Amino acid sequence: MHVATASLALSLGGLLSGVGGAALVSAPGETAAIPAWDLQSTAKAGTDLTTLSKTGVDTSAWHHVKVPQCTLMGCLLESGVYNDTTLFYSNNLDTVDAQQFSVPWIYRNEFDLEPASGRHFFLQTHGISSRADIFLNGKQVADQSVQVGAYAGHRFEVTEAAAKSNALVIRAYPTSYYYDFGIGWVDWNPWPKDNGTGVWRAVEVKQTGPVVLEPLRVVTKLGASLGSQPAGVTLKARAQNLEKTAVTVTASGLVAPVGGEPIAWSKTFTLAPLSISDIVLDSVVQKPAIWWPKQWGEQPLYDAKLTLTTSDGVVSDFVAEKFGFRTVTSKVNSFNDTTFFVNGQPFQVIGGGYAPDMFLRWDAAKWEKELQYVLDLGFNAVRLEGKNEHPDLYNIADRLGVMIMAGWECCDKWEAWRYNQDLAVPTPYWDDADYATANASMLHDAAMMQTHPSLLSFLIGSDYWPDDRATPMYMNAFNSVDWQVPIIGSASKRGFSNITGPSGLKMEGPYDWVPPNYWYDTDDDQYGAAFGFGSELGAGVGTPDLSSLKKFLSPADLADLWKSPNKNLFHMSTETSSFHNRAIYNTALWKRLGAPSSLEDYVQKAQISDYEATRSQYEGYAAMWNARRPATGLIYWMLTGAFPSLHWNIWDYYMRPAGGYFGAKVGSRVEHVAYDYVRKNVVLINRSLDKAGKRTVGVQVVDTAGKAVYNGSVEATTVPNTSKSIASLTTALGSIKDVVFLRLVLADEKGAVLSRNVYWLTKSVDVLDWENSEWYVTPVTKYSDYTALNKLSAANVTTTTAKAAGGGTTVTLENLSSVPAFFVSLALVDGKGQDVVPLTWSDNYVTLWPKEKLSLTVRTLEGAATPGAIEIVGRNVAKTVVKL
Repeated sequence: MHVATASLALSLGGLLSGVGGAALVSAPGETAAIPAWDLQSTAKAGTDLTTLSKTGVDTSAWHHVKVPQCTLMGCLLESGVYNDTTLFYSNNLDTVDAQQFSVPWIYRNEFDLEPASGRHFFLQTHGISSRADIFLNGKQVADQSVQVGAYAGHRFEVTEAAAKSNALVIRAYPTSYYYDFGIGWVDWNPWPKDNGTGVWRAVEVKQTGPVVLEPLRVVTKLGASLGSQPAGVTLKARAQNLEKTAVTVTASGLVAPVGGEPIAWSKTFTLAPLSISDIVLDSVVQKPAIWWPKQWGEQPLYDAKLTLTTSDGVVSDFVAEKFGFRTVTSKVNSFNDTTFFVNGQPFQVIGGGYAPDMFLRWDAAKWEKELQYVLDLGFNAVRLEGKNEHPDLYNIADRLGVMIMAGWECCDKWEAWRYNQDLAVPTPYWDDADYATANASMLHDAAMMQTHPSLLSFLIGSDYWPDDRATPMYMNAFNSVDWQVPIIGSASKRGFSNITGPSGLKMEGPYDWVPPNYWYDTDDDQYGAAFGFGSELGAGVGTPDLSSLKKFLSPADLADLWKSPNKNLFHMSTETSSFHNRAIYNTALWKRLGAPSSLEDYVQKAQISDYEATRSQYEGYAAMWNARRPATGLIYWMLTGAFPSLHWNIWDYYMRPAGGYFGAKVGSRVEHVAYDYVRKNVVLINRSLDKAGKRTVGVQVVDTAGKAVYNGSVEATTVPNTSKSIASLTTALGSIKDVVFLRLVLADEKGAVLSRNVYWLTKSVDVLDWENSEWYVTPVTKYSDYTALNKLSAANVTTTTAKAAGGGTTVTLENLSSVPAFFVSLALVDGKGQDVVPLTWSDNYVTLWPKEKLSLTVRTLEGAATPGAIEIVGRNVAKTVVKL
């Protein structure tokens, strides 16, 4: 450690940390995040926090990051010690020195304030992983017994320590997933070497007058007739009188549609000396605009603000949030399955599991693009398992209309119950201090989420339910913040507390490859098939396309994909998990589609497998929405990876959509027609609240040579929020020799195409060994034979492009041949042939009928490069490049 002295040291400290500029906060109610950090290991900086937290320390040799929050690895990436391109290539991540994170690290910043009589200052934390000591201007603010838990936020008054020039030091201790309340990864991916240690959420400074407010809560009460009846709205916040004398304040409430006319009212309160009490303001909105999930309506938001003014007319503090008028409820049906209701309408959850960046680097713009993908896919929900992130996540979900299932994580300290038999290593059961940490975590995050209309539920357990001490503690925390959405005991049916009742959610897998008929084999309620609410399940697919694979796999790694199909792979799960290789997936690929002849052949077959697997899963759940035992919800495992991954992706780390993405997109259309692999039925799916009337389904079957096998149509009437079987294809598919193609085209009463869907089918489905199912997969004893697809005659497909209405490009494909053009994929690239992302395609990985013409539209999202060309290739279509 080197403690600088004299003016040079002072100038260095000010230059590096921002001292000498404007005050970080300068008015009552103002809150600002510490904007940047100087970072150093205690092995180099030393442990004298009293000295290090005084202004003028020379930190020029430290790491410097210009972000308000980052884990140790995130900070080192931000400061240039590491970079993503190198770190994620091959197994380079595994070579990072973990020993450097075995000691505490120091986060340090200098900032200005304007102390004066009557002004109070607070330091607000929102969770530091997992323990920290905090010092300001040479004085201890909190130690690691108080600031503990990755989600435990605290407010510390620092008025007595505050000065014009201030130095803040946070010493973050190494995190253990089994001993600390951190943010773990279980078997999702290799673990970061720092275990997520550090200031991963912003630390803030707040200035107030004599009374300070806790976060704003907004309680709404809607009338029976949504929108046409007045709605009650209550603003609440706990107020603390910081003075030793009584203080009289005027509490002013404001509620207004964003950009609209406000409703304002006020009430006077007298607060006893050093007291804490609730400020409650009630009002009525006469014509409330109702917030809906995106597929069902609009997302009107309201501003809410509560301001305290002292008797001399000076603001003491204020709190503000956005909120929406909506209701969310749930009930457990006779099958012990949960159904959610949004604004009184049965809501089938169709979504996926969220994975943040491996190093917990928050990027609001990237999250917004991810939610744009979610909506493009037709999904309506995202589950966060112990990755509850930042307020911006919920703000963006509110604005875009995506429902959020938040909650705690499994498999580590968070679920160290005596009845949990699944912990990978011995983990200490909770002691009194642990309950206190968990309670602080719940109080903080429940308060953070309370106003957000996008919240669908909070899962207080994942694989296991909390014990009989933690459950009422959690429920009391929710009650204290006026929580208004369902609280679910766990994501599984292993057990439950009598306080919450059954969760109604199942975790019975699969997590690895299963055939498409798996989802429809529901008569005996088999494992993860399409019934009930699957809180995390999927066919284990998500192979990035070749352009992405080359970004993170070495030539040897790429060769392993198709030459060593059972080999353990770094870019999968952890070494001790059941998902460290692609053996189950590859066995199916080899058996069903034939041994790959090259890397390109393997990747193309993988995209075929991924498309088929994700489409059938989403279609299966949508098709069984109104079955004898309804399929009430599906959270696919997962949306994307925390780092470049070879499985559990709907889109890859680089946001390049591939086969699994477009299979899921077809399977999740709002109006759709699907094929039931088990019953050989056509299922009409309607996930809207307002679409109804006559529909026509065209049904065509051709063989691999393009010869017509069947041509017919079905007339039906569609009903909102309903799925139903409308026809049997047993006769139409009765004479399959090897492989045939089935095309289902749904049109409305005016003939407009609503959905087009092509299947490749064999004479029999894969045979599942249900009795020997594992928690992660059901074995297949006989695979369907699709090798005839390797012998398709070449198809000649022409391509034309034009500007699309509303922006983007329309690409028209025409199959000039007498045979189907199978699995034609299109990639948008820049002038150098690199993927243009993020983007959306109206459809992709399509199969064209003989002589068929099909138009697709591509649009880029913000941040994408300028498109230069479109690459087109199919299973029996030669690669072509069309310049734009």
